[in-house]
Amino acid sequence: MATGGSRRNSLEARLERAAVLRAGADGAPLTEEERAHEAEQEALREKRSRVNTAARADYLVREAMAQGKFENLQYAGKPIPGLDGGYDPDWWLKGLIQRENLSGLAPEAILLRTVDRELDSTLDGLPGERQVREALEEFNRRVINARRQLQGGPPVVTPTRDVEEEVGRWRSRRAAVEPSEEPPTPESSQRWWRRLWRGEA
Repeated sequence: MATGGSRRNSLEARLERAAVLRAGADGAPLTEEERAHEAEQEALREKRSRVNTAARADYLVREAMAQGKFENLQYAGKPIPGLDGGYDPDWWLKGLIQRENLSGLAPEAILLRTVDRELDSTLDGLPGERQVREALEEFNRRVINARRQLQGGPPVVTPTRDVEEEVGRWRSRRAAVEPSEEPPTPESSQRWWRRLWRGEA
């Protein structure tokens, strides 16, 4: 075990070596003030190297608490979300998707559930029957490809859609939304001046 005298001698030797190196680099020897500053820095570096990691972490936490860095945290006094369920290996990915409001990054089985939920409103926005059929066929093609599990991921539970049945439902929804156009009566089709001539106006 090194005594205090031998430790001091090794520190002085290191300081002398640093002074020689610096003098060789700069071309001028160190002044007494620079030498004292260098000694303080070397002593501080040695002290830091002796402090173990746990004590350093404890010191940093206490210093942060003194500076008020732990005040007004988001979940202070509230339960942390996501701790009540079982272990999910993809918890960080799901959290990132939710925080950043990302879309289109989930596995195909999950994306198909969302597409299936919104399919009726998507079809209602299409202008004609041909586009509705194409959209339904594309949806069915995606479901079948996902069932093959070529890209892995969770099992696909989304069913395919019957094209004819969905087109019929699309027609009935469209008919309910569109106003019924009644053929004009013969009176309303007559010009205003004819009605005026006959004395009906």
